[in-house]
Amino acid sequence: MRCKSCGNDDDKVLESRTVRGGIAIRRRRVCLQCGHRFTTYEEIVRESLQVVKRDGRLEEFSRPKILSGVMRACQKRPISMEQIDKLVDNVIDVIEEKYDMEIPSHEIGKLLMQHLKRIDEVAAVRFASVYRRFESIDDFVKEVKTIGNDED
Repeated sequence: MRCKSCGNDDDKVLESRTVRGGIAIRRRRVCLQCGHRFTTYEEIVRESLQVVKRDGRLEEFSRPKILSGVMRACQKRPISMEQIDKLVDNVIDVIEEKYDMEIPSHEIGKLLMQHLKRIDEVAAVRFASVYRRFESIDDFVKEVKTIGNDED
């Protein structure tokens, strides 16, 4: 690893531990030249899955993009970063079990909605407002009623 402080690539690992339910490793390192400490993460490289967008374009599947959307929906809600990471990891596990090469974007949205609804209905409605592209207040009200009545 190259030190962000001095650019040296000679470092020492001080501590390693598994994170995100054992699917990643967090390593605490120290640069042997300047003494700067930094953290790195390692995780299994997943096969390249393509997302089929609404307009037919293909885009590489991106965990950070999914995480960002879920974090926006959960903003100012009583949901920990650990819960968000676990939710995203669970959705990715489901996706990897069901799809090999391509997944429609609406399927990702549907899975995220199902999982979000289980931990926070307000976050699920927020996510739905972007994912479902509400055209009117009536669409929004219908979605709120649907989420409130679902027994998932």
